[in-house]
Amino acid sequence: MSETAAYNAWLHRYAMLTAFCTFLLVIAGGLVTSTGSGLAVPDWPLSYGTFFPPMVGGILYEHGHRMIAGTVGIMTMLLAVWMWRSEPRRWVRRLAASAVLAVLVQAGLGGLTVIFLLPTAVSVAHAGLAMGFFSITCALALVTSPSWLGSVEREHLEGSMPLPRLAAAATLALYAQILIGATVRHTGSGLACPDFPLCDGQVIPPIDSIGVALHLTHRLGAVAVTCMVIWVYRRVLGSHPTVPGLVVPATIALTLVGVQLLLGALTVWNALAVEPTTAHVGGGALLLITMLTLTLRAYRQYSSPAATVGAEREALA
Repeated sequence: MSETAAYNAWLHRYAMLTAFCTFLLVIAGGLVTSTGSGLAVPDWPLSYGTFFPPMVGGILYEHGHRMIAGTVGIMTMLLAVWMWRSEPRRWVRRLAASAVLAVLVQAGLGGLTVIFLLPTAVSVAHAGLAMGFFSITCALALVTSPSWLGSVEREHLEGSMPLPRLAAAATLALYAQILIGATVRHTGSGLACPDFPLCDGQVIPPIDSIGVALHLTHRLGAVAVTCMVIWVYRRVLGSHPTVPGLVVPATIALTLVGVQLLLGALTVWNALAVEPTTAHVGGGALLLITMLTLTLRAYRQYSSPAATVGAEREALA
């Protein structure tokens, strides 16, 4: 049996649908925070003691978010069952099981945010796990795709910072930046620096509050992530200019970085208006997934002979 034989078109399509619905869930969560609707429904798991309260005002965003979350949770469980019944690769089945665990923990964190009136630590954890769960669903869609299951001309790792490690470092840096951004949002520090690109009219303002410190850290993180994405892009074009599986996500990532910088500026210039703020959350999610895709494909492209044999054995286990 080979990896190609494991391809299941309908399973892949369902995994893609689950990942897409998860992205909609991320956007819905962003809308809840952007509109200040986190406590529009004061109880959990019911909403005002019912399953379907009147969908007005903030209830529309908060209860709508819960409805999408419930749908995605069911879809994730069905995906995991499907994979455990038909997927021959053990590590993929385990990844599907981790998605179920993540969605259950995420539901619990969502409940805690309401029960304990939006504590910052829980809210940030909820936002961070949302991006982690989204990453898992997208990874499942990727590893069940025909492009992943097809043959790949593998190369050996070489150099002090080969592409897979560089892409992984950029992805981790981006995830850290998302966590910082979530902290900025949930501590109300989005306008601690009310102007852009300066902060209160200064290049280096006085760090006289935690809000200013968090906001500036997020801005510096944006610079660091931008530099790392450019580095990855240049490395891909320099070493793999004819490999679409690497060039395309690298190009998309570079484009998304520019869009994210613009959305961040628009968020400040428009005093945390709902549209740019929510779009900034969604853009961060798409950038994370794009870099994750590039990282996974890079690791598949590069491997040592021993690692290749081990991976093939694991795939058939």
